Amino acid sequence: MAEFRLPKHSKVKPGRTFPAVAGATRTKNFKVYRWNPDDGENPSTDTFEIDLDACGPMVLDALVKIKNEIDPTLTFRRSCREGICGSCAMNIDGTNTLACLKPIADVKGEVRINPLPHMLVVKDLVPDLSKAYAQLRSIEPWLKVDTPAPPDSERLQSKEERSQLDGMWECILCFCCTTSCPSYWWNGDRYLGPAVLLQAYRWIADSRDERTGERLDALQDPFKLYRCHTIMNCTQTCPKGLNPAKAISKIKQLLVERQG
Repeated sequence: MAEFRLPKHSKVKPGRTFPAVAGATRTKNFKVYRWNPDDGENPSTDTFEIDLDACGPMVLDALVKIKNEIDPTLTFRRSCREGICGSCAMNIDGTNTLACLKPIADVKGEVRINPLPHMLVVKDLVPDLSKAYAQLRSIEPWLKVDTPAPPDSERLQSKEERSQLDGMWECILCFCCTTSCPSYWWNGDRYLGPAVLLQAYRWIADSRDERTGERLDALQDPFKLYRCHTIMNCTQTCPKGLNPAKAISKIKQLLVERQG
């Protein structure tokens, strides 16, 4: 696995400017964070003037155009282009979101594009999510049961039981919420963060899971759960419209009820 390193200095210097093609009449500037761990240079911001008449409507379309037609060294993640995979999560115009779901027309003036904040950077717009995925593994996000499965059917749920998972199963683990959380910025080494805690509650709330007590015991920790101060950045920035703060409050409520 490659060694991930922080840029030498936090200050981002002005970078290169790439003007639009001759004759373009409807243009927009995209200011894109650039950092290559192999060249020994500080981070910079390159400016790309894009002809909007020759570009798709989403910010991801502009990034793909830049990579395909202007600068093939630009590095970012993307896959589904439909807001399903979460790969293209980044900070656009000061907000964590998915580039494939962010219309260019929604941004007034120039479009500022940076990697997800407060994460190590692999290159350009690619954050290192190793720690976040390790935290996800720590909550064991799979069905845990002691009783054998029915021989002739699935483990069934009522419609009411299934509805308890709504607002959680839709999470695509883009980590927009986690990287927008000041508590995670300060205590990310021990605080699990909104995305992982949302996933934790998804399994606590699942009527088929038989290890609820075990899961709650694992979260009874001053840092894993209780570093959440209900700042609500997570809910405001979720590109899927989910409410991680509500899931966290539900976990806290269950722990209080157990103690009472």
